[in-house]
Amino acid sequence: MNKRVTYKQAGVDINEANLFVKNISRLVRSTHRPEVMDNITGFGSCFAFKKERYQNPVLVSSTDGVGTKLKIAILAGKHDTVGIDLVAMNVNDVLAAGAAPLFFLDYIAVGKINKKKLVDIVAGIATGCRESGCALIGGETAEMPVLYRKDEYDLAGFCVGVAEKKELLPADTIMPDDVLVGIESSGLHSNGFSLVHKVFSEKEIKRKALELLRPTRIYVKPILSLKKIVKIKGLAHITGGAFYEKLTKIFPKSCSLIVNKSSWTVPDIFNEIQQRGNISDKEMFRTFNMGVGMVVVVERSAAEKVCGHLKRFHLKSWVIGEVVKGGERIRIK
Repeated sequence: MNKRVTYKQAGVDINEANLFVKNISRLVRSTHRPEVMDNITGFGSCFAFKKERYQNPVLVSSTDGVGTKLKIAILAGKHDTVGIDLVAMNVNDVLAAGAAPLFFLDYIAVGKINKKKLVDIVAGIATGCRESGCALIGGETAEMPVLYRKDEYDLAGFCVGVAEKKELLPADTIMPDDVLVGIESSGLHSNGFSLVHKVFSEKEIKRKALELLRPTRIYVKPILSLKKIVKIKGLAHITGGAFYEKLTKIFPKSCSLIVNKSSWTVPDIFNEIQQRGNISDKEMFRTFNMGVGMVVVVERSAAEKVCGHLKRFHLKSWVIGEVVKGGERIRIK
């Protein structure tokens, strides 16, 4: 007769997973909004959407991860900020569509459950959710020793927000002579890290870990505040594809963009990456945010007001370009 085998012996410890869920319950509750309904079904998470607050509400969703930035967290043994990255990548995308985030769910895949590491990750997720006014209403932690080494993990996030239909972005009023206001990033954010791994050694990455792991900036509160005082025509979250893809996608085909790269100071980390890898300007501007994490499109007359308002949130911003008629899709000069 074959020896009995348990799930735990196969590498999946349900009791350890249950203890982890208990450990994070306070963190999760710290993000809740009044609309969150606790333990109604025991399966799906419930959110009592207040549709009477809106005339014609549209739900906006996003899903994203943190990518190979996680490898740096693993190398450095520092996991308390990648959860912020996870939230930021999703809520900023929802924001760019003109919506305010409502709720968030996470998915964590691990080789082996390590409660301390996972609590650090979820603490970061909770921080990001509180910063963006977004309720963490559910999640899944999957222990999969067949797929991941015991110290490895991956993250995915899912966000839903809401906007009035008439306020969805980009607006169809973008036209020549509108300007691009760039808002500072906090660093590399969560894109381009495969290239970072290519140009720096593992030893160098460990030495630079604190700078490389600086969390993605969350723009929700300043942008929602800005919407109350100026007409925003478009928002571009500068992530994968950067200026050449993320910025151009919000403009009508009849328009072109001119970006003046001398209008802001590119942070040193980007210059170092470029020099070490002998990377062209075009490759840098299609891979990295280059110090600009979000771009706001407004009428030229509103630009000064935008920059002044963002100062109240201790954010640097610059008029980095303009919309022009036809021609090459984007020119960075």
